[in-house]
Amino acid sequence: MTGAPKFLCLATQSVSDCLPSPELALTAPDGLLAAGGSLLPQVLVEAYQRGIFPWFSQGQPVLWWSPDPRTVIAPDSLHVSRSLQRSLRRHTWRITLDQAFPAVIRACAAPRPGADGTWLSQDMINAYDQLHGLGHAHSLECWRDDELVGGIYGVRAGAVFCGESMFSRVTDASKVAMLALCRRLRCWGFALLDCQVANPHLMSLGAREMPRQEFLRILADTALAAAVSPRAWQEDPIQGLVE
Repeated sequence: MTGAPKFLCLATQSVSDCLPSPELALTAPDGLLAAGGSLLPQVLVEAYQRGIFPWFSQGQPVLWWSPDPRTVIAPDSLHVSRSLQRSLRRHTWRITLDQAFPAVIRACAAPRPGADGTWLSQDMINAYDQLHGLGHAHSLECWRDDELVGGIYGVRAGAVFCGESMFSRVTDASKVAMLALCRRLRCWGFALLDCQVANPHLMSLGAREMPRQEFLRILADTALAAAVSPRAWQEDPIQGLVE
């Protein structure tokens, strides 16, 4: 059919293959854009800057996605429920930034109740570890005393933070991490927290669905904004993020 989306297979090891325009993504499955290519840092950075992200299971080729609509949270619109407010008052949460990235991503990769395996393969973990070392990927950690109980990690693309995954080992830890992240992003002038695809948990926190075209416009318009130094993630004060 003329004008139908074209699914592309990229050369598995090629770095020079350009990912196609997000506008060419399939509608079923929603957002699937291409297969193959590599997870080298320069490829991942370009992908996120163009509103594309990798998501695939063990044994599959690298699959690239750009869904329509896109699920996002404005940093100043996160919903703080009464139960979360009580949890904030009841417990002492300690928040850090970029202090335990390897531990956070590996906790996100751990098997979860009711799920078969994990989409975070060792290749993916290695790729994001490299991005973190280069200052493109960051983590926020949630602690109780000296125990890491929750966290979130993602990739910075201008004034959009692309959240990849989060985990929780105690009740409300991932919500506290999300709250702290949104407050930090708001302080730094970020436009959006990209959550990629909707789920009930994200929608309960105030996420909304945005047309892909609008998301890509914001991504392009803010590409040079929020030029936060990677060191700021480690050095910026974090007191009061969840008070």
